[in-house]
Amino acid sequence: MSDQMIEQLRRLASNEMSFGEGEVVFAQGSKVSFIYLVVHGSVRLLRHQSDGAAIVMQRATAGSVLAEASLFSHRYHCDAVALLPSKLVSIRKTLLVDQIFGNPELARMWNAYMAREIQHARRSAEIISLRTVAARLDAWIAWNDGKFPPKGEWKTVAEDMGTSPEALYRELSKRRAVRSKRANPA
Repeated sequence: MSDQMIEQLRRLASNEMSFGEGEVVFAQGSKVSFIYLVVHGSVRLLRHQSDGAAIVMQRATAGSVLAEASLFSHRYHCDAVALLPSKLVSIRKTLLVDQIFGNPELARMWNAYMAREIQHARRSAEIISLRTVAARLDAWIAWNDGKFPPKGEWKTVAEDMGTSPEALYRELSKRRAVRSKRANPA
């Protein structure tokens, strides 16, 4: 998200809130009165399935709008839970809608942001549709320009890829072994 858009959204903010790891920001089925901008930290949108499994629908980090698709909904379709200690600002939904309709520059920035979010969602769907963990990891690495996550973030990558952390760690271990053999042929 552009710094200009973040600044415009922060000017509309009515409240700043802090959430500890695991704290609920809002619950599925709650009325949508506010849209949230993540200032720092990370918040996940979780949709619970009938079998009890939870699917991560979004991982919003600093500079991201949490549950932006809820802007035109009456109720939240997911739970929002802080993944890390996080600070958010709330923006009254009706105020944001009025500002988007009344400010062409904000509307342009909002639409560009939404287009990037749709692209991200499609990339995620494509990764999850791949059959093997190896193929998912290759795609994840390609879409992240070969950059690896910070230490301790691989569990989150596994969630993003729709696989278990253990399966991802096994694949990473296989790749390390292959690189080691290539570097030290017997």
